[in-house]
Amino acid sequence: MRTARLTLDGNDYELPVFEGSEGEVAIDISQLRAQSGAITYDPGYGNTGACKSDITFVDGEKGILRYRGYDIADLAAGCQFSAICYLLIWGHLPSAQELARFRDAMRAEALIHEDMKKFFEGYTTAAHPMAILSAMVGSLSAYYPDVVTDDDLDRNIIRLLAKSKTIAAFSYKKSIGQPFVYPRNDLGYASDFLHMMFATPMEPYAVPPAMAEALNMLLILHADHEQNCSTSTVRMVGSSGANLFASTSAGISALWGPLHGGANQKVIEMLQRIAEDGADYEKYLALAKDRDSGFRLMGFGHRVYKNFDPRARLLKSAADKVLEGLGVQDPLLDIARNLERVALEDAYFVERKLYPNVDFYSGIIYRAMGIPLKMFTVMFALGRLPGWIAQWKEMNDDPNNRINRPRQIYMGQTARSVTPMDRR
Repeated sequence: MRTARLTLDGNDYELPVFEGSEGEVAIDISQLRAQSGAITYDPGYGNTGACKSDITFVDGEKGILRYRGYDIADLAAGCQFSAICYLLIWGHLPSAQELARFRDAMRAEALIHEDMKKFFEGYTTAAHPMAILSAMVGSLSAYYPDVVTDDDLDRNIIRLLAKSKTIAAFSYKKSIGQPFVYPRNDLGYASDFLHMMFATPMEPYAVPPAMAEALNMLLILHADHEQNCSTSTVRMVGSSGANLFASTSAGISALWGPLHGGANQKVIEMLQRIAEDGADYEKYLALAKDRDSGFRLMGFGHRVYKNFDPRARLLKSAADKVLEGLGVQDPLLDIARNLERVALEDAYFVERKLYPNVDFYSGIIYRAMGIPLKMFTVMFALGRLPGWIAQWKEMNDDPNNRINRPRQIYMGQTARSVTPMDRR
């Protein structure tokens, strides 16, 4: 076995080294504190592997993203989102028979309990759809029993996938004061969601194929992305033994943050600001390079990718197709194209490897589809559901799983006493 040597206060410690299937090298420090009394310090856990996983591989230097070994471009080009759910959660692409059974099971679970509709009455129309989604997903725990058998778990997984799109659509209807539209068994996952969003009880809605195809791709591209903030949250909450619904609710809340799932909304707000200022994109590129300007170029750069985000490449071409298919003329798309073109030719951005990421074009597509800004993060959550479920399931299937308990470096006051003057 390979080892790494750590020398601390004149003592040497041998630490096991292991390698992942794609060549990642990891130093095992799980016994470091027991052996030496020391811990590591890694704010944001950017250099810490919290788990071993078979689900998703990301190589940020080479711009690679794979689910269960399959390249994201291949999956996005020829698969339906339901098949990707199956792949991530159960480890293989389903056969035609498996996929048919899976889809039938999800259609059977698409309705939420009628009593849950009363929960929506407690929210004002100003309530953010993410607040409703998180609360309602957590509330599913009150309606469906704890898992006892594998069949129980599979049913809860299907319930979560199926009912979340209904809850998401209902949360949008609540925000605009319209009556709920129930799911339809004759539609696919993406089309059914769009139908519930835009139809009314009095006016049916024919989902444009270009919209359904675009949403299917967006859901696939967001389905999992290794140990990001929300996925790590799902794993951390689940490590305590919390059920699937509670753990997912926590993940939704983590995704809500503007530095995570809210980034595509920030891109649209930035593009709107540039448009209102005369579409002078070069002015804003200059501001982005000025540290004192307070302006940040949203949608460029990524915590992991130091190359082109492979999802951004797919969405760039998808944006053209969607807008053309829907007959939408969006001036923000022209601004986005010009920003990308100039930034990729500018030494400042090239040297810092600030390439467009998945958020740069996803917001433009959602906007073209008629989905409002406050629903953008909800759309992200729907896509990320199978990844959260797969990660939660993998963690619970691991016999070595332990409750997460990070350490800290205490920097506060040392021991002191309460004086008589303090006791008053």
